[in-house]
Amino acid sequence: QVQLVESGGGLVQTGGSLRLSCAVSGRILRINAMGWYRQAPGKQRDLVAITRGGSTNYADSVKGRFTISVDNAKNTVYLQMNSLKPEDTAVYYCYVNLLRLGLPGAYDYWGQGTQVTVSS
Repeated sequence: QVQLVESGGGLVQTGGSLRLSCAVSGRILRINAMGWYRQAPGKQRDLVAITRGGSTNYADSVKGRFTISVDNAKNTVYLQMNSLKPEDTAVYYCYVNLLRLGLPGAYDYWGQGTQVTVSS
């Protein structure tokens, strides 16, 4: 089994900062990609940031404000969010694509989601 445990969401004022964490554990052979998505009420789930094979991509709306980082020793991905805006309010989901020990193929896994609310 694979578990993703997120933490770090909360309520912050416009211009504030938050740091999200997502720890991945289980029978993991190799992690191919780690990232963050978000879903606002009534909207689809959208990519925020992802790192894969040494490259990183950000949504245009967060470039220059958010930074994704990975601690490979801990299988943990972080999202540092600065200069937060009310439009950043959403549930943020951790995402990972990995190979499991003893199983063929790569699988996608999602965290449970953490609420980020930015007040104006």
